[in-house]
Amino acid sequence: MSIDFKKVLSLAETYKPEISRFLRDMVAIPSESCGEEKVVQRIRQEMESAGFDRVEIDPMGNVLGYIGSGSHLVALDAHIDTVGVGNLENWNHDPYQGHEDDEIIVGRGTSDQEGGMAAMVYAGKIIKDLNLQGDYTLLMTGTVQEEDCDGLCWQYIIEESNIRPEFVVSTEPTACRIHRGQRGRMEIKVTVSGVSAHGSAPERGDNAIFKMAPILNELQQLHERLASDPFLGKGSLTVSEIFFTSPSRCAVADSCTISVDRRLTTGETWESAIEEIRALPAVRRVGAEVSMYDYRRPAYTGLVYPTQCYFPAWTIEEDHAACQTLVDAYERLFEQPPVVDKWTFSTNGVAIMGRYQIPCVGFGPGHEDQAHAPDERTWKSELVKAAAMYAVIPSIYVQHHAGR
Repeated sequence: MSIDFKKVLSLAETYKPEISRFLRDMVAIPSESCGEEKVVQRIRQEMESAGFDRVEIDPMGNVLGYIGSGSHLVALDAHIDTVGVGNLENWNHDPYQGHEDDEIIVGRGTSDQEGGMAAMVYAGKIIKDLNLQGDYTLLMTGTVQEEDCDGLCWQYIIEESNIRPEFVVSTEPTACRIHRGQRGRMEIKVTVSGVSAHGSAPERGDNAIFKMAPILNELQQLHERLASDPFLGKGSLTVSEIFFTSPSRCAVADSCTISVDRRLTTGETWESAIEEIRALPAVRRVGAEVSMYDYRRPAYTGLVYPTQCYFPAWTIEEDHAACQTLVDAYERLFEQPPVVDKWTFSTNGVAIMGRYQIPCVGFGPGHEDQAHAPDERTWKSELVKAAAMYAVIPSIYVQHHAGR
């Protein structure tokens, strides 16, 4: 089957108003992690209207849309939960009603990452309209809880639903570049114990906050000497939260806990990251407890699927069949070479590739710097470009790259 790439691009452009309308419909539905039910139902409705062969919602609440029944299973993934809106005074436009002009759409989730979902669904419609089906089954997933616990949805899909695609395209924002990896991350907890006493006589107690202070200084120094990788860059850490317990504001604190956001580069593991902190002199001196957070928050369906807060770094090689499929599709559609790069932030690829070694590669509308920002926006031209790419990726893979 030959693909008329100009016809694909033309049809994607024709559907720009529908893609924009669908995206604005999703944005108008608040869908923070664990509260995605209404937006999932809206996506299901659009998939069915677009002519998908089968649409399901799994027990975790992920929406799964299928096109075709061929032997090669290829998946496109968009997480459809968002973060909150933060301080509304920082927004010039309502985060849910948003704003639209000829070039952009503004609103929470436009780049991160319901724009990818909108482009995916209309890619499915293009496949149906142009009869681009082949020896593949295309699975499009609208996944939940990513902002809370990236990759958890795909842990469930792989482990419980026993779905293992030959490769997955993440539609997280890449500014329509091809991304082939990311640093990993983990969430670490450091706790120091103390003894409370009346604030008028602090010498009677043991102040846990004071005991934490040198640990904070040593963590800052540790950040500077973490490992680096030529492609993914340097590992990093930052202290993101601090908590304490105390009988009152007039008392010595009897415990202090910090949260550490640790970004992992190639070669770093959760064990090595924990041990680096346990080995700090200030940690050893006060006997601080260092551990990893767990995630146990119920999905909107009520399902609890616990996991440790460890999200491995991953890359695929540029000459891998999955990456080359996207390079090939881009060059055939747009008649120029793509930029191949990496994400700074984390994606569901931490499970797909990081945990399960299922090849993952990224291509999405929207820009990383819009993620979690006030007046978040995406570009209509990128939505169209992404829809065209997603429509031809499965055929390009089956015809030219499967089995490599």
